[in-house]
Amino acid sequence: MKELLMGNHAVALGALKAGMTFFAGYPITPASEIMHFLANKGIEFVHTEDEIAAANMIVGSSLSGRKSMTSTSGPGMSLMQEAIGLGHMMEVPMVIVNVQRVGPSTGMPTLPAQGDILQAKHGSHGDYTQIVFYPNSVEECYRYAIEAFNASEESRSPVIFLMDGFVGHLMETVDLDAIPCAIVPRTIPGLGGGNRHFTGLLSKNGIPCTMNSDYYREWFQKMKSKATSVSDRYNFFEYLRGDDAKTLIIAFGIVSRVVLPLIGKYSLFRPIRMFPVLEKELKEIASGYERIIVVEMNDGQYKGEIERVLKRDVEGISLIGGDLDPTVVGEKIEGLSNGKLESYPTEAR
Repeated sequence: MKELLMGNHAVALGALKAGMTFFAGYPITPASEIMHFLANKGIEFVHTEDEIAAANMIVGSSLSGRKSMTSTSGPGMSLMQEAIGLGHMMEVPMVIVNVQRVGPSTGMPTLPAQGDILQAKHGSHGDYTQIVFYPNSVEECYRYAIEAFNASEESRSPVIFLMDGFVGHLMETVDLDAIPCAIVPRTIPGLGGGNRHFTGLLSKNGIPCTMNSDYYREWFQKMKSKATSVSDRYNFFEYLRGDDAKTLIIAFGIVSRVVLPLIGKYSLFRPIRMFPVLEKELKEIASGYERIIVVEMNDGQYKGEIERVLKRDVEGISLIGGDLDPTVVGEKIEGLSNGKLESYPTEAR
């Protein structure tokens, strides 16, 4: 049955479909609708005192055997980083939703952005491999929320689900029953009774071994290999080829929808699995284009990732400030393609 849904609500429904039975969070614009929607859905629900508590609660809940999730925006995401690192160290499946808004600190709470891209990859300290998804429609909010839980269960690690405020508040008519989905069940047994001790220290068979460098390297390679092999099964992207196009646009989230009218003269590559970067797919597709332009609502964060992977010059258009005018965005792309625009204008209008 078709129904009118908000992106944030679709994420919540996707999480429920995936088997989530515990949610902890603290309300924050523009992600609050996820909490509000889940408050009376019959799951274990905790309105925490802050985002630090929320992130640590889903670590504990997941260890007890429940599929668990939290949602937030930039300021809360910053507070959750230590718990995300703990989840990686302890191999805990959990999903963190970040509906992005403008600016460091409190910034501009009601305006959307894509400024947390690199934070999603490297937000916590130390080395780890982070799986990150980014939808661009209400239907995808539902579908890829399910996939985020699946990837988390398979990799036994935290998975980050990025959106921007536009996608989170987008209203579209969707038929959720028509969306194909498979659910990866929870296979890790709950803790059961008795006293248990878990720690963020490097441990072997439950015993800390903080001076064993060889074992740390062994553990790190195991975790990296596992995350990489799992992410390879979730290599989601969209590629729209323009007739005789010589320029490839790379965009994600709401920006990928804004540039759609230009597809034909240009081609579009839209990563849905943002991290690990879709290296194999990007190299194969990008090899057929003279120019690559990354359009994003930040100061070129993903552009740097694309250059690192492709090892070639990549141009960029940076849309800063939270407002999107499709006409102006089109003019910027046309201007850059014609050599009449600097690569990084800092205004969106």
